[in-house]
Amino acid sequence: MASDLSKCYHCMDSLFGKRYAMKEEHAYCVKCYDSLFANFCEECKKPIECDSRDLAYKGQHWHEACFKCAKCSHSLVEKPFAAKDELLLCTECYSNEYSSKCFHCKRTIMPGSRKMEFKGNCWHETCFVCQHCRQPLGTKPLITQDDDNYCVPCFEKLFAQYCCSCKKVITTGAMTYHDQPWHKECFLCTGCGEQLAGQRFISKDEHPYCLECFGRHYAKKCVACAKPITALGGAKYISFEDRQWHSDCFKCGKCSSSLVGKGFLTHQEEILCCKCGSAI
Repeated sequence: MASDLSKCYHCMDSLFGKRYAMKEEHAYCVKCYDSLFANFCEECKKPIECDSRDLAYKGQHWHEACFKCAKCSHSLVEKPFAAKDELLLCTECYSNEYSSKCFHCKRTIMPGSRKMEFKGNCWHETCFVCQHCRQPLGTKPLITQDDDNYCVPCFEKLFAQYCCSCKKVITTGAMTYHDQPWHKECFLCTGCGEQLAGQRFISKDEHPYCLECFGRHYAKKCVACAKPITALGGAKYISFEDRQWHSDCFKCGKCSSSLVGKGFLTHQEEILCCKCGSAI
C-alpha cells in the first residue's frame, strides 16, 4: 500500500505546506527525520540534519564545514586527502608527516604515486634508474656500486672483473690470487679440485694446492713421524744430511729428550743425545 505523503509517517502531523524528507518511500517531517535517521558528525558529534550536506568516508560522516584536515584545518571538500590512524589529512600535511623521501631527488613521494623500495631506501619510479644509461630499473636485476644502482650490462661494462678461471663476470664472491680475480667457487686445488676459498693452501709453481695434496706430492717428510713438513705458518723444522724433522719430532732415539738447540751424535740411522751416544 502506498504511503500517505500528506502526513509524517512517524508523528502523523500534517505535512501540508511543510518541508519533508523521504526514507524508504515514506515521508517524514524534518524533525522526525533528523531524530530517527540523521548521522552524527565525527568532528563535532552533532547530528547532520537533512538540510545539511552529509560527507561520508569509510562509514564515517561529517558536516561539510567539519570535513577538515586534522593538522592544518583546511577544508578537504572535493580535495584529495589521506587517512592515517583514523585522522584525515590533506596531501601536503600527510606528506610532511608520513611520506617517504626519494633517495635520489630528496623530494617527497606523494601518496598514491608509485614508489620503488630497495635496501631500505625509497625512490620515485622515475628516479629509480641506472646511473649510467638512465634507463628505468623497475624490477630488473641491478648491482649497487658506491650507493649508485646500475643495470647489469652497464655495471659489467664499467666495473666488472672477469674470473681468471671461468672467464665470466664477477659480481659477488670474489678473491684475488697472484693479482688475478677469481670467483670463490672457481678457486680450486690443482691436485684434488677441492674449493680453497676460506681454507689454508700452499702455492707451488704458481698453482694452489690444499695442504693434503701439497704434503702428498711435494712436501718433505719428517724422518720421525713420516708426516709432511709444510712449514706453513712459520712452523720450524730441523734439516741434517738430507733428512728433515719437525721440531717436536727431533728427539733422541734412546731417551726421547728433545735435541732442538743441543748437540747430538749419530749412530747408523739414529740421532742420539750426547749422553746416550757416549754410552754406546
